[in-house]
Amino acid sequence: MSESAGPYSVGLMIERIDQSVGRVLESVTTLSDEQVRAPSLLPGWTRGHVLAHIARNADGLRNLLTWARTGVETPQYASSEARDAEIAKGADQSASGHAEDIAASAKSFADLARELPADAWLAEVHGIKGPAHPAWFTLERRLFELEVHHVDLYAGYRSGDWPDWFVTDELYRITGELTRKPGAPAAVLNDLLTGRQYFTGPAGAADLEISGHGHVLLAWLLGRSEGEELTADPAGPLPGVPAY
Repeated sequence: MSESAGPYSVGLMIERIDQSVGRVLESVTTLSDEQVRAPSLLPGWTRGHVLAHIARNADGLRNLLTWARTGVETPQYASSEARDAEIAKGADQSASGHAEDIAASAKSFADLARELPADAWLAEVHGIKGPAHPAWFTLERRLFELEVHHVDLYAGYRSGDWPDWFVTDELYRITGELTRKPGAPAAVLNDLLTGRQYFTGPAGAADLEISGHGHVLLAWLLGRSEGEELTADPAGPLPGVPAY
């Protein structure tokens, strides 16, 4: 597993975020205005909706960094409805407009992250949903949004393009969360590329093994793949996984 997150590894995380933003912007440059308005892989969303979400996500997570720095509660979004309205408002921009929006919001987020003092990274914040978490986890959340929604953009970036460290870190995190989720299958996941094993239930309690490349395992857990390239032992259909 890569260097653990926390106030002493934020430089590494910010660098990875910058690189991920760069990859998204490279994909945007390949799209025409017409292609931006075409469907993405997310039901009901165009590529423009995905791009607008990536930009507004940077703004929302920047609010959480402001909260951590000042100690004054600063919501990620005013409300779920306000979040959705902002995404819809920005979805119909031109390709160049989306690129400028993403670049500007990403820079604003990264600039504040670089200024945050070490103790602020331990401050507790929370998003519009989900449990409270230390501010450093905001960086992991940003990376996750960038990498997964880059695939959702349906512009040539696939799960096989995810960095190896991202696949490994997220498999550990997602399977760890699944051990606490009702309805999650008890299984051993075998990454055939790295030899690592992950458990979606208590170790030793699973009677099902699912094997394949790590990025396919992760895409399946996240609902981004049906898992056709995975194999199950005993043989049979893959179990259902709670929506992430």
